[in-house]
Amino acid sequence: MEQSVIEKYGEARLPRYTSYPTAPHFSPEIIPGTYGRWLRSIPATQTTSLYLHIPFCRSMCWYCGCHTTITEKDKPILDYLEMLHREVDLIAKERGGDFNVGEIHFGGGTPTIIEPREFITLMDALRSTLGFASRVNTAVEIDPRRLQPEMMDALGRSGVTRASLGVQSFDPKVQKAINRIQSAETTSECVTGLRQNGVNAINFDLIYGLPYQTVESCIETVETAVAMGPDRFSVFGYAHIPSFKKHQRLINEAALPNARERHAQAEAIAQRLVAAGYQRIGLDHFALPEDELAIAQREGHLHRNFQGYTTDTCETLIGLGASAIGKLGQGYHQNEVPPGLYANRVAAGELPTSKTYGLTTEDRLRADVIERLMCDFKADIGALSAAHGFDPEYLLTGNNALEALERDGLVRRIDAVVWVDHQHRFVVRAVAAAFDAYLAGSARTYSTAA
Repeated sequence: MEQSVIEKYGEARLPRYTSYPTAPHFSPEIIPGTYGRWLRSIPATQTTSLYLHIPFCRSMCWYCGCHTTITEKDKPILDYLEMLHREVDLIAKERGGDFNVGEIHFGGGTPTIIEPREFITLMDALRSTLGFASRVNTAVEIDPRRLQPEMMDALGRSGVTRASLGVQSFDPKVQKAINRIQSAETTSECVTGLRQNGVNAINFDLIYGLPYQTVESCIETVETAVAMGPDRFSVFGYAHIPSFKKHQRLINEAALPNARERHAQAEAIAQRLVAAGYQRIGLDHFALPEDELAIAQREGHLHRNFQGYTTDTCETLIGLGASAIGKLGQGYHQNEVPPGLYANRVAAGELPTSKTYGLTTEDRLRADVIERLMCDFKADIGALSAAHGFDPEYLLTGNNALEALERDGLVRRIDAVVWVDHQHRFVVRAVAAAFDAYLAGSARTYSTAA
């Protein structure tokens, strides 16, 4: 690939486009009760997704970009769980009806920091209070270093169907530099234990662009990970934003790879995974051909939400817990970010919403265009515009960013259909950004595109 392309687009700071508009553009809830009205308006026949945020870890990984709190004590976690149960009761009371939950995702932090009996109790509460559909997919993010056999049993008994294991890198030098020591043996034992308890769908998270990481160490990590047989991989570029996450200042910036090196690492990982039989899914996911994610991509109904690429087709996503974000038919909602403020709101009997965003007709069009680009590397602007009542030229005429990408040979356009060149797939975020009406006025610092 041309060095000039990597240098020009690889260092661009852009959103990951797991939503549109992106979270920095959500506004404080000006009209009280907006979120409650949205909950009450969910159609009775509609299946709902839940995202539960557990913002606690036992130690800080220095690369982390999540909202989390470090605690060695259990009391803060138990206090938080009490508030989480109360929030579940609050949304149930607000709606006054079944949510028909079909998808659940536990994110963190470290969701499995919860005691096994507490996890089972929480799942039972979700089932009895909110109501489950006939089939429920439940995914949990896991730190293999701290997953005990009792928790594996609890996950299986609670009906968890997918586990997402944080791996990042097996290189000891990299692990030391990011304060996350995790052996391949520990990870393999975790995979075996989960499968023995009926949690058969396994995802590994890898990161490139970490301090002291090389193409060779990335390849070694992939080969070690593939031998454990996960169904999927999520491969992310490290986002170094120490102004936003102060603990990242503990990382030696001089040891971070540049844009060219990051791109080489990403491509080396991709090539090894493809050689091992995984299919590339969107920008940064990989799945075995029989995995439902790969099937969704082949059939053209892959989606993207706050958890990344997904087969979740639920139109409603409810966020529970501090900082959690959800999406309903009318728009987005976000809970209070500081756990203390979240707890105070819930304890007072209030829905802990801090921000909402009501989608406009134009937002919905742009969101669909961006999602198709991120999922398919192609967007039929004509068809999408017609579906939303717009002339396609509204998005295409005078689109200087898109025209620059065309001149550089990174995208091609036939009439109103835009394709991203697969050779330059890492620029898809830049192509999506060409349809982002809010990006130019944003003060937020995002991760690099490559």
